[in-house]
Amino acid sequence: MKKIFSFILLALTFMAPVLTSCSNDDPLSTASADDDPRIIDPVFPDRVNGQLATFATLNRDNKLSMTLTVTPADYTTCTWFLDGVQVNEGKAIEQQLEAGTYDLKIVATTTAGKSTSREGLVVVKPLDGDPTTTTKSFERIIAPGTVATLYGRNLDGVKALSIGGQTVNDIEIENTDDGQLLQYLVPDGLADGTYRVSLITADGQSYGADKVTVSSQPLVTTGAGRANANAEWTLKGINLDKVASVTVGGTTVTNFTKQTAGELTLVCPALAEGEYTVTGKTRDGKNLTFYSGDSIATSLTVTISSEQTLWEGHHYVSWDKPDGDPNKTFNLIGKDVFAKLKAGTILKVYYSVEPSDTYHQMQIMTAWWTLLPGSQKMDITGEGAYTYTLQQDALDLIQQQDGFLVGGHGFYVDRVTVQ
Repeated sequence: MKKIFSFILLALTFMAPVLTSCSNDDPLSTASADDDPRIIDPVFPDRVNGQLATFATLNRDNKLSMTLTVTPADYTTCTWFLDGVQVNEGKAIEQQLEAGTYDLKIVATTTAGKSTSREGLVVVKPLDGDPTTTTKSFERIIAPGTVATLYGRNLDGVKALSIGGQTVNDIEIENTDDGQLLQYLVPDGLADGTYRVSLITADGQSYGADKVTVSSQPLVTTGAGRANANAEWTLKGINLDKVASVTVGGTTVTNFTKQTAGELTLVCPALAEGEYTVTGKTRDGKNLTFYSGDSIATSLTVTISSEQTLWEGHHYVSWDKPDGDPNKTFNLIGKDVFAKLKAGTILKVYYSVEPSDTYHQMQIMTAWWTLLPGSQKMDITGEGAYTYTLQQDALDLIQQQDGFLVGGHGFYVDRVTVQ
């Protein structure tokens, strides 16, 4: 009898967890419509210095293809956006994209109205032989009714381009030392905004050329950061024929020695060396705007100095680019310029970093990739200037080895000066 009783106790002991797990006193942890939504898979990378990171890279003959894992799955709707435009709804996507960089955003919303999102960049690469474009400076900030430029390669077969739903047939293609350029007439009625551009070949095929920003307002893109006192000062940008005045250091200039849509030249006030605030007004009374970093501002700091500018712009550099790509190095100052310089001249290369790149290095060298005597590869952060004294051995080496280059990765050359 004792054996039977012991067996019953043992059986009840093993059954207790089973009975307990089915009890209504300890409900199951199942997802409900009131739960906060989560996108579990795929995992998106964190931003880098506040900038979106690359989530996916693919060739243009492959589709953007993925399936989401979300919770609560039965109560969640997923909406997909590319460049702010809704392109899909559901937990999976199959999307063909032209070459270019896209801002992908996924929003998961529950039936209770709760939502979460993930965002990252999708980079679609062209195939070998495709017509393709690159970005040299500020040529992708354009004005309606003006002639704009795209730089690239394999452009011979391009007969038109599409922008903002409009086809532009008025194009010209030229060969350059480092590739090709395509000039086109920006449609006159194009509203302000960002547009994706497509290159159209004679057989009707369409190839991605990434994006441009259209603005009808005066915008200074280069030249405003530095000037020489009591000397001509040239600002470049778009719609500058609409500028009425420029004020620097409290002195307002209304007479310009040259004024076109793309260029504004004035005599800088006779100010002492130092930093001053520059602002401006348009003819309709609005504030003149300036491109500063990745944002638009109504004022900028200008440095008044005695330096002579050899080149100014915004040229990206990465030695990861293939040979022949104009952005593999900076090579925009001819060796004939250096032939006129004297030993002891101070060379300054002003730079800013590309925050999305994982590292930033810079070096100055000859066209044969020989480091200039006494210089070295330098890790850089933020904005700054690489200062180097050009002695006679460096000047001779530049002539012997076919010119001057700036190499490295992850930065822009913004200005080169001598003093």
